[in-house]
Amino acid sequence: MSGPGQLDQVIAGALEGAGLKHEHRGPGRFLITLPGAKKLQTTCWVLVGQHGVLVEAFVCRRPDEAHEDVYRLLLRRNTRLYGVHYALDRAGDIYLVGRLAHHALTADELDRVLGQVLEAADGDFNTLLEIGFASSIRREWAWRVARGESLTNLAAFEHLVR
Repeated sequence: MSGPGQLDQVIAGALEGAGLKHEHRGPGRFLITLPGAKKLQTTCWVLVGQHGVLVEAFVCRRPDEAHEDVYRLLLRRNTRLYGVHYALDRAGDIYLVGRLAHHALTADELDRVLGQVLEAADGDFNTLLEIGFASSIRREWAWRVARGESLTNLAAFEHLVR
């Protein structure tokens, strides 16, 4: 399976088979929405290139604080990830990135890699926020309490304000 059209068929078939919301944005370009629990959704690109297939998903923006602690967590987490790794862009935003050889791209392998993207992005999301955005979370909590606003989507961070 090395032709661009064949790879598009494999990718589209895998995404449809998994019931994942996606858009085919042109030859070799797929934008996928992975549903989550903590991170409600993770947007992931699958891009077929000349020499391989790139998988890239945004996880969260550059931490406001405790950068060293966040980066240490990401480096440790990289040792346990399959097919992808944490990376930073020039702005310091956090992504999951992976590459597959054309011949390695099968529906099962894409499912494994996308499953890892979802598990990592969703599973690590609150921890990344707790470490890298604790002050912002506390300010938001106080602002909502002062105005009688809902704290529902901040409930996971209540331990930061108690």
